[in-house]
Amino acid sequence: MPRLLSDPNLSFCPNYADDTFVNTRLQLTNENITEAQAIVILRNIWQVENNAAKLQWQEQLNEDRDRREHLERLENKEQERQEQETHDEEEAAQKEDRKKNKHKYTVVPKLDIPLRASILPSSYALHKLNKGEYIELWYFTNDGLNDAKLKSSVDEDAMIMAMLAGGDTAWVSATSTRNARAVIDDQNLKFEDFCQACPRIIEAM
Repeated sequence: MPRLLSDPNLSFCPNYADDTFVNTRLQLTNENITEAQAIVILRNIWQVENNAAKLQWQEQLNEDRDRREHLERLENKEQERQEQETHDEEEAAQKEDRKKNKHKYTVVPKLDIPLRASILPSSYALHKLNKGEYIELWYFTNDGLNDAKLKSSVDEDAMIMAMLAGGDTAWVSATSTRNARAVIDDQNLKFEDFCQACPRIIEAM
């Protein structure tokens, strides 16, 4: 059956009483059928044909809808397949990257922001503490810490010539030396400096 191109629900029955259909009426009229009866017959024929066309139109709509939904399902399945394939490829690439670059995925611990500045004494003082040797409290006073800041640009691997206890000279690490003229012995510290240094040296130990 040929496909309908227009909706028969929008069609209207022609006026078969019009002069345009005079020949059509004459073909139905005879001694038993009047012209008025012919008009009724033509209207009935049109109505039957229009009802059949309406049924065919609805079937076309249903078939078009089913075909469209079927194509949409196929497209959705293909899209899901492609997305899953892309996901699998990305997951495999990420696993491979995790194997090759473990440090990149190291979890960074969540730490609170420190509420006070870190105490950074001089390299010489830290060197003494690490060796368990005596170190003057002056290095942990404000003056000592300020002096450490000024000398922080010195390369830790730098070597300098120093005078040893026996009078000999030797190359020693710059971090193991001090400026003796600036250092104040513990017994000569001011009480204020003493109060600053004690908790700092305890924390550093």
